[in-house]
Amino acid sequence: MLRVNEMFKSIQGESTFAGLPCAFVRLTGCNLRCTYCETAYSWSEGEDCAVDYIEESVWGFDVDLVEITGGEPLMQEETPELCRRFVECGKTVLVETNGTRDISVLPEKSIRIVDVKTPGSGCEDSFDLTNLESLRNTDQLKFVITGRSDFDWACGFIGQYELVGRCEIIFSPCAGAVESKTLAEWILDRALRVRLGIQLHKVIWGDERGK
Repeated sequence: MLRVNEMFKSIQGESTFAGLPCAFVRLTGCNLRCTYCETAYSWSEGEDCAVDYIEESVWGFDVDLVEITGGEPLMQEETPELCRRFVECGKTVLVETNGTRDISVLPEKSIRIVDVKTPGSGCEDSFDLTNLESLRNTDQLKFVITGRSDFDWACGFIGQYELVGRCEIIFSPCAGAVESKTLAEWILDRALRVRLGIQLHKVIWGDERGK
């Protein structure tokens, strides 16, 4: 069983898969309380669902891309099994995780989108550095940037651990805190080999839930 907050079909709004139709499975529960969290409703809301039921529901969306998200999906023991089932069925599986739990438990062919919490999140020291050893070139690291200090911190982090070229690196502007244009200019000024990540779903639907 997994405790599920919601399941829905939408346009993938983030990562290198932005713009593609995607089935989302949002699991309940999170071990962090980020200052900018947009899905606080997932901390406790949800209902217990059998893995078979979740799998069948996602098949009903008729898409090839599936994202398992939260909350923090790796808080639940059966998350790797759910991912394995989708991978074995030929679907592309994304797992968005906050980096506090061991990502190596996930199936080899899944794509881990790992959020490295910046100081502006209020959870700066939460990241499990051993996860860097498990990164593959198909994985993605995401930094949500709330201001210039977060940007400089993130630059220092990727430099310290020599992450450029290891996997895709995404800098995403925190809504309401820093403009996309400003972050784009900072990236260009530093000639960084990172991707600017815009929340495409918010451009389309704003803050509408389930989108």
